[in-house]
Amino acid sequence: MEEEVSYSTVAFKYGPPRGKQLLLMCLLSLTVGVIMTEQKANLSELMEGMRILENKTAKLRRDRGDLNYTLGVILNFSSFPVTEYCPDKKCQPCRPNWIRFQEKCYLFYEEEHPWKTWEESRRYCQNETADLVVIDGLQEQEFIKNHTKFYFDRCHGYWFGLYEKDKTWVWIDGRNDNLRFWTNETLGSSGPCALMIPRSNPTQSWDPADCVFLNKFICEREALIRSE
Repeated sequence: MEEEVSYSTVAFKYGPPRGKQLLLMCLLSLTVGVIMTEQKANLSELMEGMRILENKTAKLRRDRGDLNYTLGVILNFSSFPVTEYCPDKKCQPCRPNWIRFQEKCYLFYEEEHPWKTWEESRRYCQNETADLVVIDGLQEQEFIKNHTKFYFDRCHGYWFGLYEKDKTWVWIDGRNDNLRFWTNETLGSSGPCALMIPRSNPTQSWDPADCVFLNKFICEREALIRSE
């Protein structure tokens, strides 16, 4: 009987601590869970803050690049025409009568006769802090085609910045031409200056013309403000 009582006492003695341990473990797990949830929320908030900060930093970097670009355009002028670019104190990418395409501004000279030779046309553009247009690809060629029109006769067109040097067609920026959008027709006296004839097919609209032939022309310069 004593042994049974003794055993009962031992069983009772070691039973309750096991329950307390389970309770403590549950409380500890709950506490850890709460802490981890809070840390996860704090981490998410921190990550969102970092994302916002990175976006702001990237925007500031873009804005600085845009301002440096605009400053570079302004410095090309000996005297920047503020009233033309910035009427009502709000600046525009191009001056009046110039048309924007991508990052460039274009002037299509449409004055009545007399027109100009290739050299006279280039000097006119340079006096506007620009130059005869240099065509970089088909997309730009199509843009120009859409803004030129037939006038006088089928031999007249628009001077642009391509000429022949040592039997090679060269752009005024020094690059050799690899577009070769030449017409298949013989339109007039051939020469070393490129003339763009208004045509429905933009890839067959250039004509090698005599440089003293009087024509309209196209000027090109950088836009003051870059596109978004």
